[in-house]
Amino acid sequence: MSKQFAGVINVDIRDSVPDWSPFEAPKAPEGSPNIVYIVLDDVGFSVMNSYGGPVPTPNLDRIVADGLRYTQFHTTALCSPTRSCLLTGRNHTRNSMACITEAAIGFPNASGVIPPENGQIQEILGAQGWNTYMVGKWHLCPDAEMNLASSRRNWPTGRGFERFYGFLGAETNQWYPDLVYDSHPVEAPRSPEEGYHLTEDLTDKALEFIKDAKAIAPEKPFFLYYAPGACHAPHQAPKEWIDKFKGQFDMGYEAIREQTLARQKEMGIVSPDTELPAINPIGTPESRTGPGGEPFPALDVTLPWDSLSDQEQELFRRMAEVYAGFMAHADDQIGRLLDYLEATDQRENTLVLVVSDNGASGEGGPNGSVNEMKFANGIPDSMEENLAMLDELGGPRTYNHYPNGWAMGFNTPFKMWKRYEFNGGTSDPCIISWPQGISAGGEIRDQYHHAIDLVPTILDVAGVQPPEVIGGHVQSDFDGVSLRYSFEDPSAPSTRPRQFYSMLGSRAIWHDGWKAVTTHPTLSGWSHFASDTWELYHTEVDRSELHDLATEEPERLQELISLWYAEAGANGAFPLDDRSALEIIMTPRPLLTPPRNRYTYYPGLAEVPESQAVNVRNRSYHIGALVDIPQPGAQGVLFAHGSRFGGHALYVKDNRLHYVYNFVGSLEQKIVATEDLPVGEQLILSASFEKDGEDPPGVSTGILSLYHGDAKVGEGRIRTQPGKFMLAGEGLCVGRDSGETVTADYPGVHPHAFTGGTIDRVAVDVSGDPYVDLEREAEAMLARE
Repeated sequence: MSKQFAGVINVDIRDSVPDWSPFEAPKAPEGSPNIVYIVLDDVGFSVMNSYGGPVPTPNLDRIVADGLRYTQFHTTALCSPTRSCLLTGRNHTRNSMACITEAAIGFPNASGVIPPENGQIQEILGAQGWNTYMVGKWHLCPDAEMNLASSRRNWPTGRGFERFYGFLGAETNQWYPDLVYDSHPVEAPRSPEEGYHLTEDLTDKALEFIKDAKAIAPEKPFFLYYAPGACHAPHQAPKEWIDKFKGQFDMGYEAIREQTLARQKEMGIVSPDTELPAINPIGTPESRTGPGGEPFPALDVTLPWDSLSDQEQELFRRMAEVYAGFMAHADDQIGRLLDYLEATDQRENTLVLVVSDNGASGEGGPNGSVNEMKFANGIPDSMEENLAMLDELGGPRTYNHYPNGWAMGFNTPFKMWKRYEFNGGTSDPCIISWPQGISAGGEIRDQYHHAIDLVPTILDVAGVQPPEVIGGHVQSDFDGVSLRYSFEDPSAPSTRPRQFYSMLGSRAIWHDGWKAVTTHPTLSGWSHFASDTWELYHTEVDRSELHDLATEEPERLQELISLWYAEAGANGAFPLDDRSALEIIMTPRPLLTPPRNRYTYYPGLAEVPESQAVNVRNRSYHIGALVDIPQPGAQGVLFAHGSRFGGHALYVKDNRLHYVYNFVGSLEQKIVATEDLPVGEQLILSASFEKDGEDPPGVSTGILSLYHGDAKVGEGRIRTQPGKFMLAGEGLCVGRDSGETVTADYPGVHPHAFTGGTIDRVAVDVSGDPYVDLEREAEAMLARE
């Protein structure tokens, strides 16, 4: 009880007076608004047509018509860091989110765990009487806690959301998502062949959560955090939505930029004298090296449209059509939310906020990609391979991402993209609508603001004072300020005087209309931060950061650089990390239990996330399945880890043992036994990889052998990938292959469960001992059990 009992207690209840107030649940003030917080993913400043972009979004237009568009709203340039700001009102490094949670480095600025003293908006509103729901991407939980053996302290349900349906990590397959329902993993309710797509599923659940409570307490307000995967890679959408855009990007990204800028000027999104930066605004491999002579990263190059062959242009056009279809499909699902609110007379008193977490993404590199996991493995994309998958783009067989040129196009008029602290990485759409509380409709606001400002804005609109203590933790001060002052006054000066930025080695500081920013390439491994070149822009009049005034105003530049260091120190921003994606992802991180030589897994259990599963990267390994097969005819998966975009599996087909290693989706390496499967009890069926080299460095090569007991029945040479199979999702399974499968060669129907026999267990050994010794040890172990 938080309140003292004010009734009267006697021996006899007839002589006692009750007091219900200490036991009552919190109740929001009468007339409190619902809040719908829509967080889009990798949607650049100029994707949607309401910001001058080429993609019609009629349902977002409905929100715009009843609200305001902010043209100088900013983010951190990356997903987890921005999302931490959007929910706490504190700067990302104070939230220990200097980078994505999968890239945590174990320092106070980047642990992947938001400190409890930085309470989140759903925790505050839930304690004040709002129902709190979340669907979609969380990405605020460290790898070590994205599993069923961990604490749920940093899952959505552990941080104030009453209901959750979505995915915990950075991204997920839109056709075969890595789903969690409240606090446990679940399979998608349908297959892609049955019409499944994640955005539709998330919207179904959002409406279900709201309706479940409204049927009981229609007057109780709700807070919905709606965070679809759109439009993060993989870019996947129903084909009919992709085909709506056929031919609309034929002119190429340079022409799209020109057309978009013209619309933006006409709409008043940017000033009439705004110019476009070059498509390679901070250099090319030929033009620039780092302070220590390091080459400019080829990943960050944009190919001129007229330098492309006809086939390449066709590929790049289709990649843009897929992305546009993904965005338009998400807009359609947002329309379903709006339809419900309008049909139930709730729209007038619902605060709707729409933002993106960072600018459009450049992770597709110069050529785009049919499998974004190549980027995470440090493996260049092949134009030949991309062209071969042209007709599959957007469907279940690709994990695709467009090339850098479209990132520049969808960030018009800014330079660079996600990861960079230029405006292309940080300047994003922000739409706020509250028909009952904002009389302006369809208007533009130019005040400078940041993701940290939305929590104070929500609390201001809700009439809620931030608590001093949450869960026993004294709360820290907000860095954000409310935007409510701008709702009715378009000319009001911004209440944000400055904002510091730091992401993957890129750094910037904005102060009173001026911005200093480094040209340090992200994920470059350059280091030499003290030798960085800083540029100076008067962004009040030069939003596209085209006219560097560093030479003309060296004193102002030095003041801003000093201010950056002061702000970085105050926000605990060090150490800086600009290592490559592969280096960052492969940094050792905590496990629930210490690494061991042998891991044992059982059928019928939830998949094991890759971060906590046996690590077979760049080493020899041995997989053994203990099975009973009473008669011929057994088939299906014994062991599987990963997906068609990177993974390996041991399975039975046509009465033969099979092993497949799918090398980043580019090369399916299959070994098939030369003898039929034996029949009997306590059989050991296994695959053994003996590493004998690396080509290139980090990519292990060796011989994969298949065994029935200690009898070799097949072998072949394979290569294994250096990094993770998936950035998130698609874990390890025994007796089936959930989600997207490693290979299409499996027998039976999805999830290709093992039938005709019984799997006792599967052991994976990474000790490096010879296989025969392991076999004898396993036989001895089984004899004892």
